Amino acid sequence: MPLLFSYGTLQQEEVQIANFGRALTGNKDTLECYVVGEIEITDERVIRESGKAIHPILRFTGNSMDAVDGTVFEITDLELAKADDYEVEDYVRVAANLKSGAECWIYAAGSNA
Repeated sequence: MPLLFSYGTLQQEEVQIANFGRALTGNKDTLECYVVGEIEITDERVIRESGKAIHPILRFTGNSMDAVDGTVFEITDLELAKADDYEVEDYVRVAANLKSGAECWIYAAGSNA
């Protein structure tokens, strides 16, 4: 089953229920070499589900001193596809390794963000 690292709205129970039909349980972990910025979301569905128009977005720095705390969730392949649908086009899904050594998926800033 895929692992998904969340540092933002996918940690919100109401977003999880709206997208996956269930609340997720996860473990705290840290993603190194990234910082969190902000982006304005215009997708009405995402704003409605998250309750906010300004969302965090990961930006790769390559600096191992930079780190982002979040939660890693074990989800199904179908749920990963639903997460892809939830994230707007400014985000891209990329593979990453967490401080714990776990391999996971993250949503980070794409080239247009």
